[in-house]
Amino acid sequence: QVQLVESGGGLVQAGGSLRLSCVAAGSIFSINDMGWYRQAPGKQRELVASITSRGFTTYTDSVKDRFTISRENAKKTVYLQMNSLKPEDTAVYYCNADVRTSIINRLTNYWGQGTQVTVSS
Repeated sequence: QVQLVESGGGLVQAGGSLRLSCVAAGSIFSINDMGWYRQAPGKQRELVASITSRGFTTYTDSVKDRFTISRENAKKTVYLQMNSLKPEDTAVYYCNADVRTSIINRLTNYWGQGTQVTVSS
């Protein structure tokens, strides 16, 4: 069983910063892509940023130059540094990862439980 445990959400004023962390725990052989998604009330879940096992990153346009995704493979951890936060960044942020639990198993996609980020104006 694999669990993704997020932390770091909270309430911040516009222009402030937060850093989200997500640790993968359990029976893990390897992790491929990791990413952060968010879902605001009444909206669909959207990809915010992703990072491959080799460190290649992608971002949705609205967070480019403000957010930075990174990972520490040895710690099975992915981070999202969020700067210059705006009220429209308010959402529940979810960690996502493609995990292989053994050398012979296929990749399985996992989600974290989500962490609330609220940006006040």
